[in-house]
Amino acid sequence: MKLATLILLGSVFSAAAQTPHTLRVLCYNIHYGQGMDGKYDVQRLAEVIKAAKPDLVALQEVDVGVKRSGRVHQVQKLGELTGLTARFGPTQHYEGGLFGNAVLTRLPILDELIQPLPYTEATPERQTYPRGALVITVQAPDGKPLRFISTHFQHNVAEDRVEEAKALNALFADPKGTPRTILAGDFNAKPDEEPISILEQHWTHAIDEARAPSAPSVNPKWRIDYIFYRAKADFSLVSSDVLPEQMASDHRPVLAVIGLR
Repeated sequence: MKLATLILLGSVFSAAAQTPHTLRVLCYNIHYGQGMDGKYDVQRLAEVIKAAKPDLVALQEVDVGVKRSGRVHQVQKLGELTGLTARFGPTQHYEGGLFGNAVLTRLPILDELIQPLPYTEATPERQTYPRGALVITVQAPDGKPLRFISTHFQHNVAEDRVEEAKALNALFADPKGTPRTILAGDFNAKPDEEPISILEQHWTHAIDEARAPSAPSVNPKWRIDYIFYRAKADFSLVSSDVLPEQMASDHRPVLAVIGLR
């Protein structure tokens, strides 16, 4: 083989080796399947998810067998309709079924964990809900493990959100031997509020420069849905957007394209 050909082949292989893999990560609070028109429509949600062409999806407010949403197993149904592998992380019993977080992925799942998070018990004067994180480990496109977390912080107790952020840092941000991780969820906190500042001590924020609002879905006013990653050296942010979907849920979906270094 001629030297010039060898040099050309070497250049091609070198460029291929340096080409980063990317992941399309979607975060979506699906409002237990109820759209802004009052209809429960899992098929509509599946179409929104499929249009984003995600590799990893973090879902919040997911019903399984709950009366209000017609006893539908929303996790199983979304998996079937999107062609993605689905996992459920229930946080509470509700109306004869279960309610919580879920993930969808096109990547092979290696491990999974349901992790409770701190929360204040409900009282007759104040309704609160148990909180948790659904954690899966997948085989990323580069063949190495990657951890992916879907979570949902307390909606009406500021102290709970602070403690939940601290717990995520303690559980999943240990710099010693911690696998690279992507964290996504509805954090019920604005970008400049304390829970987000606590997370940013250990996580890199995959947010668009404008910090576009994600809720409510019609005329959104607040950014409360986010995607983070760590360690920073393992990832690069290619793009981040709040998608202009306003009917399928009371939140807009957030999509980040993240490169694996």
